[in-house]
Amino acid sequence: MENAGNPIITEVELKNVHKTFMNHNEAIHVLKGISGKVPKGSILTIIGPSGSGKSTILSLCNLLITPDEGEVHIQGKEVRKWEVQELRRQVGIAFQNAPMLTGTALENLTLPARLQGRTLDNPEKYMEYVGLSKDLLTREAKELSGGQRQRLSLARTLVNNPSVLLLDEVTSALDSISGHEIEELILRLNREQQTTILWVTHDLAQAERVGDQTWLIMDGRLIEAAPTKQFFAEPKEAKTKQFLDMKRENK
Repeated sequence: MENAGNPIITEVELKNVHKTFMNHNEAIHVLKGISGKVPKGSILTIIGPSGSGKSTILSLCNLLITPDEGEVHIQGKEVRKWEVQELRRQVGIAFQNAPMLTGTALENLTLPARLQGRTLDNPEKYMEYVGLSKDLLTREAKELSGGQRQRLSLARTLVNNPSVLLLDEVTSALDSISGHEIEELILRLNREQQTTILWVTHDLAQAERVGDQTWLIMDGRLIEAAPTKQFFAEPKEAKTKQFLDMKRENK
């Protein structure tokens, strides 16, 4: 996060965002007027029940989908005014299942550079940064373990040197040791590169551990947004207290 003496710069901003999907001719209102700001260099953790719209927020931030109403701004510029490839260079995304293309780890790692018509210099550097052996570059990506695939997915995202990283449950499919290692890697990335991170997680302990700010999304609405320590220690909204109590009781 910024030092107290530095002005806070907004990296990501949602302004009254609505999103509806059609399901068997039925309109599902996934987001219902979400507004919020994410400061540059901070980690925002986003929690809430399944189906509440958390992942939809991430998808809007790099134009996987567009809002029906409202605006999403990255670095002060509305997403639909960005050239898509440039937006996705600035805003990387990583998913729970770390999808891999058929081919070697090297072919997967170099994909972002190849899409831009350039050669990736020193791919070993990226492997080393995420804690993977360069010997794995020649391995088929789909043969890697879940933890190795998630590391490779993050390395592939870093090829573009993004200023924003969108994380969708990136540790939830991993064993606890691998999950902790991936978490530490992401925190180091935030610390060393000042990468702004929007991190969707169902793990409340993780959300509390890694976040600077936390949002609770329920039924497509932003119920509470607060500094993470305050959010968990002294939530202001009754729905937030109920959600946290329920999750803690169900541990």
